[in-house]
Formats: sequence, structure tokens, C-alpha cells
Amino acid sequence: MQRARVWAVACCVLAGVLVAGVSLRWLHAQAPDPASVSMREASSIALPLPEDRGQNAVEQALRKLNTTASVMMIVAHPDDEDGALLTYLSRGLGVRATLFTLTRGEGGQNVMTGDTYDALGVLRTNELLKADEYYGAKQLWGTQADFGFSKTQEESFARWGHERVLYDAVLAVRQERPQVIVSTFVGAVSDGHGQHQVSGEIAQEVFKAAGDAKVFPEQLKDGLEPWQPLAVYNMVPFAPVTDKGMFDYATGKWAPAKFKNYVTGEWIEGELAADATMPVGTHDAVLGRSYVQIARQGWGEQKSQNGGANPALSGPASTSYHLWVVAEEARAKGDGTEAGGLFHNRKVDVDTSFEGMARLAGRGAPGWIAESLGKTGARLRSFEKERDGKTPVETAHTLAGLYKQTLDLRGRVEADAGLNAQAKASLLFELDAKIGEFQYALKELLGLEVTAFRTKEPTASGGGPRGGSADEAPRSVSPGEEFRVRVHVAQANGESRLAKVEIASQSGDAWKSERTSGDLNAASPVADVLFKVQAAANAEPTKPFFTRPTIEQPYYDVTNQAWRERSFAPWPLEARAEFTFDGVPIQLREVVQTLGRVTGPGGIYEPLVVTPQIGVSVTPEARILPLNGGALPVNVTVHTQGAAEGTVTLKLPGGWRSEPAEGHFHRTAAGDTEPILFSVTPAGVHEGAAYAVQAVAQAGGKSYASGWRSVGYAGLRSYNVYNDAKLKTRKVDVKLAPGLRIGYVMGPGDLVPEAIEAMGVTPHLLSEAEVSGGDLSAWNVIVIGIRAYSTRPELTAAQPRLDEFVRNGGTLIVQYQSSTFPAPLPLTLGRIPDRVVDEQAPVKLLDPANPLLKGPNVITPADFSGWVEERGHSFMESWDAGYTPLTETADVGQDSQRGGLLVAHPGKGTYIYAAYALYRQLPELVPGAYRILANLLSARQAENRGSMDMAPGANSAAKMR
Repeated sequence: MQRARVWAVACCVLAGVLVAGVSLRWLHAQAPDPASVSMREASSIALPLPEDRGQNAVEQALRKLNTTASVMMIVAHPDDEDGALLTYLSRGLGVRATLFTLTRGEGGQNVMTGDTYDALGVLRTNELLKADEYYGAKQLWGTQADFGFSKTQEESFARWGHERVLYDAVLAVRQERPQVIVSTFVGAVSDGHGQHQVSGEIAQEVFKAAGDAKVFPEQLKDGLEPWQPLAVYNMVPFAPVTDKGMFDYATGKWAPAKFKNYVTGEWIEGELAADATMPVGTHDAVLGRSYVQIARQGWGEQKSQNGGANPALSGPASTSYHLWVVAEEARAKGDGTEAGGLFHNRKVDVDTSFEGMARLAGRGAPGWIAESLGKTGARLRSFEKERDGKTPVETAHTLAGLYKQTLDLRGRVEADAGLNAQAKASLLFELDAKIGEFQYALKELLGLEVTAFRTKEPTASGGGPRGGSADEAPRSVSPGEEFRVRVHVAQANGESRLAKVEIASQSGDAWKSERTSGDLNAASPVADVLFKVQAAANAEPTKPFFTRPTIEQPYYDVTNQAWRERSFAPWPLEARAEFTFDGVPIQLREVVQTLGRVTGPGGIYEPLVVTPQIGVSVTPEARILPLNGGALPVNVTVHTQGAAEGTVTLKLPGGWRSEPAEGHFHRTAAGDTEPILFSVTPAGVHEGAAYAVQAVAQAGGKSYASGWRSVGYAGLRSYNVYNDAKLKTRKVDVKLAPGLRIGYVMGPGDLVPEAIEAMGVTPHLLSEAEVSGGDLSAWNVIVIGIRAYSTRPELTAAQPRLDEFVRNGGTLIVQYQSSTFPAPLPLTLGRIPDRVVDEQAPVKLLDPANPLLKGPNVITPADFSGWVEERGHSFMESWDAGYTPLTETADVGQDSQRGGLLVAHPGKGTYIYAAYALYRQLPELVPGAYRILANLLSARQAENRGSMDMAPGANSAAKMR
């Protein structure tokens, strides 16, 4: 997102509530026109955290007003951040804090839902935004995609491109203008993950690059100027340096303890010094707990990675950072020996006072700039001492005068033609931030509030003794749809005045709104204004603006460069309420919400979104062609936002045909149709070639070829992701034993059962009751899904039953797990489970004659070709002699991994552990993955009968002995 030199900017990021700057039209007026006040973006947080309401919010706003300190933290993935430091800085010291995250965590794991890749990236974006509410940080993003675990920064840079990563970081720094840059990683093997190393290196490189006008000069437009930070730090590595060096957990090897300064090119050997140490365990008497405790709760919102955090106990805690470079103007003049904070320590002395903004004007600047800043800064400090015992309104009167002084100063700076562009941009940026902070403090002191929501009611009803609430309404609107919005405005004192309430769209489309009821009494403590709104006929769906054609592309394309580095595109509709107090303007902007009810949590606010009138989806999205040569089943579901009827046809490869040729749907209300089943007969298919079947719905003279689904889970804001209504398919030469009856224990979610069904056997998903007490002999194969032992606690308790199932002749297949789990014979994962991240790493078959590799499909190294993202993870470190390892693989420089495919035969049955990432390969229709899975499922028959007549897709009944 390009930052214009906007007079409307500003930001107090407390719980994500942003308040605004001002426009030139009234800067010189004695009584500013509130209609001219604007701000950069409306808040989408309908219910701020307790830390960001009332007196808590006031105290933190005043902390921000008394400092110009600013910091940007640069990390690789969601949950890499030092949340305790961000919370301490933002909430404790009033620092303007920004978190810049290179990726959205697309390649990570997911213990909450079955979402992977880009959908997981969307989910983790919302998780980190929720965590940021606790940290008090603003969030920006790079365009890099997490392509999975990387063991070296060289590999990560090779995939992403050094210039792309640096471009995004430079843009972020120029937008936010932080005084200090920090990173949790140092750009060395102590960081482990190669993507972590990249973030540590880039955090240093951007210190030098962002201030150089010759670096990415194409960014320098619309008021964006170079920016030189004053200091750059990295967290002191938590892994100790020993006589062996430092341990690289990515490769499992020791490396020399050497750290590169990427700004100067120098190397440091041995431990890094702690130049700044922050007491993040400090108890905040205003907030009622320590910064670590607040941050831990925020970090715990990233449940896809941690399943939820345990509450932190109170007590001392600190975090230490190493200084790489300090700008000359911020170099400490003394020779102190004690480490302090990021802004003031024995090496660094950054002027973070209000009057310190004067340095931004440069040498030879008009004296009135420093004079005005000095007066306001001094008055702010005395105000802090004098406000004890004053009522909120009395405090607001004093603060409004200082706010007015700041507005006047901003007007003079903007009008001064003698200031150079860079100095003016820097001053306006900081003054706009202060204007936002003044407005935020006044909002809380005066009890100003705006809540906007979609409503089905034609009039606003009173609250009654239990208080009123929004009414439940659909979350989405379609292009051209008419609906109602209610804006509820409150002012808890009798001295502010409501001047205006309006509805506006930030999408650039021509939305229409008309006020239909509600008095606008300027002095009324409560106002409810109803609007009739019509969405623009060409309103774009609310969907991710970051896309890529395939998961193999390791970065995103951005559909609108103005949104680059944002979390999401602007929400489609917002409400604005404008107030005046003591002649100064206050504007609140809130995203229009919808209220939905969930049993247990109750009413949940979520922002209004735009969706098409009709969506089309195909299930499954990937499926191999039937093994018996029969027709390919294609299920099409049509979702309508209201009453609709139309037809569905399939776009087929040449020579293919479908029965029926055309399907029909008719809906009298919003919802999904019953699946429309097509039987598709392929023709002229070639082994291994990929084909696609596209569903298209026709209704009302328009065509629809994609659909959407909501990504999220209970307690997390959802967001819609869109997919073409397309089924990809290919012919795979794979055989499966007859008579299989397969039970499947699903973990957090995967698509392995769909792949099994495509081979001709429909697995049964075992419930908790069936795992714990059901008749397991009803199945002759049981498959444990990925990470199921972590998410299905009944599995561990039922292990004796599973062991008996194997001893009695059953086959138990366990896919990779995230931690040690019970097994019939001992298995051990390492402290940091090994993984092989190169999807092209050679695989050696240790025992090609083993029945598991011979039938019904002869497995060769070629079956490991064409894999995506990785070979697998959680390779076993050690195992009982009763297991036979069947494969060997490794990344370059890694010790050979033989614990990826282990087989044992306790009693009459077969136990298999498979660390290979079949679950990632099967949806991509990788032929070898199907052949390997088919052999694992067929293990009992292969072992018991040696050679057998394998019928493709056969599923005759067989009784387990």
C-alpha cells in the first residue's frame, strides 16, 4: 500500500482502533469543520479487548502522546514474533509498534482445521491479527509464500528472490518510518529454519536500504520518501554457544558460532552481546497483569499452530537484543556500561520526546517548528502531573487545547513551501500520528462510541432494562442488493456534539445510501440512524487480493498494488460519525458489521462482505480416474444468495461427454442445492496426463464458474476464499487388494479418505465412541490420520485395543505424528523430529523385495518423482528391532533418514508407520503417492498370500482372520 502524504492519516493502534488525521480545508479555521476530518482506515474490531476500553485505553493513549518512539519487528511467519516485547513497548511505553511478517504461514501445520496452503495462509492471517490486538501492534505483510520447512537461507532466497524480499521490507519501512528495527532472528544457523534466517538478514539490510533513494526508486511516489532508521537489533539467540559451536536444529548438526553483520559485512565470533534488555515481565498496574501474560494470551490465539496457550504466571521476565548498527545522530555520547532499552542504552540514545520531532525538519528549518513542538511537549509533561483528581471531561478540556496546537502546527508545516519534501513528509507523518492519538484519547475520555451493523428491522428499537443489541442478519450482500444498516452512536457526556453520521464505501464502487430514519440531535446521549443501502452493481467480492496460480509459485501476485502489505482488502462498507468538542474535530470510523448467533458464545460480530449472487463448487476438487475404467463422478453444488434458477453444464476435454449434458437447479431462498451428479465418460486419456472438468452455472443471463467457502473456526473471524468450480483428474496405474474394509481416524483434517474412495473403497470415519469401544474387527485396515494422536485423545487410551486389532490380523497404518505416540513396539522421535524438506531428495529402497514394495504395485524410486513441498516429517530417530525400515532419504548434508517407512508384524497383523507426506501428494494427484498408499492398504493380503491376483478397484467382501 503506497502511503500518500495524506492529511488524513493517523494511527493509534490500540486494539486495532484507528483514529484520524485532518484535511487541509479547515486547518486554519478557528472552529474546524468536522466534515473535513478524515482518517486512513475504519476499525473492523467491533468489540475491543478490555485493555482497550475506558480508563485503560486513556492511560495508554496518554503514554503514546508523550513519546515519538517507534519500532518495526521483522519476522518470517506468524507466531515468530516476540509478542512480549511488542506488548511491553506498545502498551507499557507507548511506542508505535509495527509487525512486518514476510509470509502468512501457508506451509505450516494446522491442528484446528483441514485447511492447507493458501487457505491456511488466510486463516493464519486472521489468527495473527487477533494476536496483534493483544500486542497493540499494527500488522503488515510481505508477498512471500511459506513453501514449507527450509534448512538454509540460501534455499529460501533462491525460491523467493532476494530483491523481492528486500523490496517488501523497504516498502514497509518507508511506509511506517520506524526509529528502530528489531528481529527475533539473526540471519545465522542458530535461527534454524532458513526462512527465519532470511528475516534476520533482511532486518539488517533494510536498515541501510530504506534510506537510500537509489534503492527501489519506483516506490518514491505519492508522497512516499526514503527513511533512515536509527538503530537495528536482533534478539540474542536463545540456543547457547558451547565449545561445539551452536546447534542448527534445521540440520541437526553443530556449526561454528559466527554471526554476520549484514550492514557492515563484519563477522562476530562467539556469543552476541546483549545491548538492550527489556523487563517484559513487569506488572502493569493499569492493565492488571504483566506484558508477558497479555502477550501469551495473544500468542495463544494462533491456535492452528499451538492448539491454544496455557496462561502465563506472573513474575520477572526479560528479553535481550543485540545491536548491529546505530546511526550517528542516535549514537550515545556517554560511556555507560549497563544495557538499557532499545532507545536508550550504553550505545544508543534516540530522542523520543514530543519536541524531538524537530530533528525531522533538518538543519536550517524555521525556528517556529521547534518552538511549537517544545511548548506542546512541555505542556504534555505538565499535564501528566496535573491531571490527578480531575474528571474525564476536565481532562478532555485540557487535552483538546493541546490537540488544537498540534492541528495548527500541522497546518503551518503543510503550507510551508520552504521545507524540502522529505522533511515535510516526515513531520506530517509524525504529526498525523499524534493527531490520531489525541482523537483516540478524547474518544475514550468523552465516552464516544459508534457501532454499525446490518439490520432487518425498519426502525430502531430501545434497549430496555437489559440493554439493546443488534439483530441477526446475513453476513453477505450481493452486487445490486438493497439492505438496511443501523448506526448506533453514543456520547456519554453533555459537552461533545454530534455533527454528522454517514455510510460510505471504500471499494471505489458506486454504492448508494439514503438515511431513512433517526433524529440527529447534536447533544443527544444516544442516536440511532437507519440507512437504506444498495450495493454497487459491479461490487467486487470480498476475497484475498493476494493470489498465485499454483502452490509451486513461492510468492503471491497482488491484484491491487495499493493494497500490497495489507492484511486484506478494505472492507466494503463503513460508518462515520463526526463530533466536535471545544472547537476541535473527532471522527470515528467503524466497519459495518453483521451479527450472527452461535450456541454457547452467543452473538458474534463479523464484518459485512460481498459475495456473488451464485457460487458453484465441485467435489472433490481432485480425483484420479476410476480404476475400473468407468465413468468419472462429478458432483456440482450451486449456492444461491436468494431465489434463483438456472442450469449447470460442464466444460470437458475434447472427446469427453457427460450424462446429463445439462443439469438444472431451482431455489426459492438462499442456500445450497442438492448436489447435481454428472457421470463423465473420458476418451483418449494418456497415462499421467492431467485433465480438468469445469462446471459453469447460468442464471439471469450471467455465468458463474467459481464458488467460495468460509475459512476459520469457532472464536476466529472467518474470511471467504474462492476457488474455480473445477475438478482436476488424471489416469493413474494403481492396483488395490480386494476385500478391504477401511476405518479412518481423522486428525485435524486431510483429504486421504477421498483419495482412498477414488481407488474404489469408501473408508468409514471412526468416531470417538467407535475408537474407544466399538468392534474394530469390522475393519481389516485402520488408518490413523496426520497428527491424530495430538487431536484425538481417545487414541492413546485405545492403544491396547489397536494393538490387539493388529495381533489378530489387522493392518494399522499410522501417518506422521507431531510428537511421540504409543505403538505395539517402541518407536522414538527425536527431540526435534527429523524432516526431509526437499521434495526431490533421492529415495533409496532398502528392501525392494519386501512384499510391501512388491504388491499389488511394484514400487520403484520413480514413484517418488513429481512430489510437492516435501518428502515428509517426523522421521523416526530409533525403533525396536522388530521393525523393518524400507526406505532411506535425506536432504543435502543431512544424515540418512531410514525412519520414514517402517513395518512390523506383531502377531498375525501388520503395523506401518509412514512419515512420508502422502497427504500433501494425493490432492495433487501424484501417481506414486497413490501406488504407495495402495500397497500400504493392501499390506495384509500381500504379506499373507505373497503373490495374488489384484483386481483394479475391486472391493469384494473379505472376513479378517
